[in-house]
Amino acid sequence: EGMALPQRIFPPEKICMEWKQRQRPGAGLFNLGNTCYINVILQCLTYTPPLANYLLSHKHSQLCQQQGFCMMCTMEAHVRKVLCSSASTVLPGAVLRDLKFIGEEFEYGRQENAHEFLRCTLSAMHRACLSTRHNLDISSPETTIIHRIFQGLMKIRVTCLSCQAVVDSYKAFLDVSLDIRVRASSLITVLEDCVTPKQLNQKESFRCSKCKKKVAASKKVTVHHAPRVLTLCLERADQWTGTKISKFVEYPEYLDLRPYMSDTAGEPLLCSLYAIVVHSGDTCLEGHFFCFTKASNGLWYKMDDESVDNCDIHTVLGQQAYLLFYAR
Repeated sequence: EGMALPQRIFPPEKICMEWKQRQRPGAGLFNLGNTCYINVILQCLTYTPPLANYLLSHKHSQLCQQQGFCMMCTMEAHVRKVLCSSASTVLPGAVLRDLKFIGEEFEYGRQENAHEFLRCTLSAMHRACLSTRHNLDISSPETTIIHRIFQGLMKIRVTCLSCQAVVDSYKAFLDVSLDIRVRASSLITVLEDCVTPKQLNQKESFRCSKCKKKVAASKKVTVHHAPRVLTLCLERADQWTGTKISKFVEYPEYLDLRPYMSDTAGEPLLCSLYAIVVHSGDTCLEGHFFCFTKASNGLWYKMDDESVDNCDIHTVLGQQAYLLFYAR
């Protein structure tokens, strides 16, 4: 309901989830003053295997006819510079120069939110992919490699508590934000709470087509189609007080999505953690972002602007994570 079936721009069989070449980690990124939120997202995307494989193939730039700024061409050049140059640190100059084209709200020199920058970056890359198609309406439901990698589908089932009639609707997502304020000692607990049916409040009134009136109803949200790369945001800004939630939420190296799917039967749907973003600081409006990524050699590294240091999985799993990246 409410969803047009996407046409195929990028064939899914061409997406390679495994690294095509294995090597040491690439360069760190210079921080030119409050640009850590940019650096962590660029590093996490650089170490997203299916995206990096595609960008390193030059397939986009070979077809691109975009005049001026193109986020895909920018990322292609950036990933190649990070992974293929001999420099220990590089400057993401093109990204910083064209920041306003990625998101109008971003202002050079001002600290911004890494999650919002991720969303705007993926959106800009998606638009760039669409622009390579002639006479294509940007708002059309065409599927690009960005959506093939990052986009999933949620199923929202509303059940009338009087007659048990159900209404299903679907919503596409590029990431999932999770409320960690209540009963959130682990990611598993949070996800289990997400898929537990909840009664609608008064603001979410439901008119049942069978009962012909507004009735009490419950809502259940499940993952209907899992993305190849699942991005989870542990919301650390309390929406009521604005203070930062600094609690530790346990998260696994390997996550089975099957229990949270619309269809819980069948084989496990395993995802492997490959990157996390951490925010340090007392408030969400200031502080510092750094990240941990799994390089193509299978080893983990802490990436904190210019520095790239190896670490073990126990260090990675012991962080107050803000963003979690899992690949199927």
